[in-house]
Amino acid sequence: MVAPSHITICIGVAAASGIWGIYWLPQRELESAGLTGGWGTLAQYIIPIVLMIPIAFWRKTRDQETGASWCVLGVLTGGGIVCYANSFLLTEVVRALLLFYLTPVWATLIDWLILKRPVPRQRYLSLGLALAGVWIVFGQGGGFPLPRNAGDWLALAGGAMIAAGAARINVTQPKSIFPILFAFYLYGSITAVLLSWFLQEQLGPVPATADLVSMLPFLLLLVVLFLMPTNAFLIWSPTRIGAGVFGILILAEIVFGSISAALWAGEPFGWREITGCALIVCGGLTEILASRPPKQTVPT
Repeated sequence: MVAPSHITICIGVAAASGIWGIYWLPQRELESAGLTGGWGTLAQYIIPIVLMIPIAFWRKTRDQETGASWCVLGVLTGGGIVCYANSFLLTEVVRALLLFYLTPVWATLIDWLILKRPVPRQRYLSLGLALAGVWIVFGQGGGFPLPRNAGDWLALAGGAMIAAGAARINVTQPKSIFPILFAFYLYGSITAVLLSWFLQEQLGPVPATADLVSMLPFLLLLVVLFLMPTNAFLIWSPTRIGAGVFGILILAEIVFGSISAALWAGEPFGWREITGCALIVCGGLTEILASRPPKQTVPT
């Protein structure tokens, strides 16, 4: 019964990514409470690390892997998301989304060129459908959005890093989710702090202590009930479905984001959004129904 498990995981990735499509709702709440710019992102990385450090020490005493030494994996996954989040501070939202969501292209190229895996025939169809959908939803300005500023490069780098991190997880096949998640938040936090030095103007003033204290319960609920569970599942899933499939399925965020913004923010949802979202869904369904579990690669 391997295939049903594979399909179930694919559906789970699409669902978890879709939930991220409504992430803008709590972000707006944080912004209205004083956590503007990238301060909310930084807080959402530091809180999980504080919560996980006691477990990491406990695992260390039992000679179990903590993930603290998984620097490359942590920078690629956690740092990739930080780059993506901060790209919105430096460029237009549409450009950031288009450049970041080249992730399935990077994932497929990594599978083909670096991991030497043949590209399944259905991948060309699913990739074409998905990217066409992304382009229809966001590509309203015409030509291809070549990077032209720091925000564009951050978005492009974020997508490539996520794809590379997913491929690394798929190859190394970690036995436990905790080290992956700990590395994700540890090195994501370090990346966020380092970027904050270069983004001081965009980050704005440090939030008042009273604002931080008042929002702490909300931040804890957001981290424990939403961010950590979905991140844990999403960064584990490439070990079962592969980076290429993963890269296409996470586009579900665009579908849910477009629909939720239309329902609760009054943003337009016309033929362009309907057509683009339909193509993304078709691309994801093609990949889910036609893909097979990838062969396991033994690390060298």
